[in-house]
Amino acid sequence: MALFIVVVGLLGALGAAQAPIQPATGTKSAELGFSYSVPQNWEVLTLPAEMEQKKAEASQNAASEDEKKGLACLEPVLTARDRNSGSILSVEALPFACFGHQMTNDDLPGFAAGAPEGLRQTFDLGEPVVAMYALGTHSMWVERAHATLKDHPEIPFTVEIACGLVKKAAVCWMAVAGSDDALHAFERATVTLDGEALGALVPPTAFEKKPT
Repeated sequence: MALFIVVVGLLGALGAAQAPIQPATGTKSAELGFSYSVPQNWEVLTLPAEMEQKKAEASQNAASEDEKKGLACLEPVLTARDRNSGSILSVEALPFACFGHQMTNDDLPGFAAGAPEGLRQTFDLGEPVVAMYALGTHSMWVERAHATLKDHPEIPFTVEIACGLVKKAAVCWMAVAGSDDALHAFERATVTLDGEALGALVPPTAFEKKPT
């Protein structure tokens, strides 16, 4: 399911344009069993009204009933922006109670598969690097790729998507980072998954090759 494509396509444009968006208050993550500490000095944003319209359009064009239901159930949990670097991050969740299906770790790559395609409207993307790692008792999937703005190829970004499962939902965190500092801030922010207080969302060793 390319569920992330709606959110990410819009977020890519927002990050590039530095659109004026108003700060939000609160998130929906606590009731789903996870938390994420927004990096210091990043501002939490409210998504514009166009998001629901784009979501409805994507649902109409969905390839299957499962994808249509997934789009209807997908919840934007958090969006934040670092004005200094032009970076933006997003957290999305698919509650299993709404979707009607308990996902497994094998489903994580498919859950995030649409993100790169959504970004291609705004960015030229390099070849992604994919890894698996553990956060406490939870398995995580992460993908990273270099990117440049189509209209300004001299401006580099890094796109990173990390996904995992909690008892009540599948969750993905995504950053379009305009600097190494912004990427590290996104990765090092702490998370809690099903009551487990954990360290960084993406540890420094996540992309290290494991011994064969």
